[in-house]
Amino acid sequence: MSQTISLTATVTPDEEGWYVARCVQVEVASQGRTVDEALASLRDALELYFEDEPLPQTPQQPIVAPIEIRRSA
Repeated sequence: MSQTISLTATVTPDEEGWYVARCVQVEVASQGRTVDEALASLRDALELYFEDEPLPQTPQQPIVAPIEIRRSA
């Protein structure tokens, strides 16, 4: 039987021009040449991860908030 859960991903560019996609709820990441490719690769990595791990019953939705920092001169 197939189950579907909703997780949250962040996608950021790296120094080489690739995109890194990370799942917020579990420590799984992947990359791709485009945002869509990075997300598809992350989806594959998460499906492999959850082959050996139980699916969370109700994944916690993250609180996403900007943080400002000060840098001393």
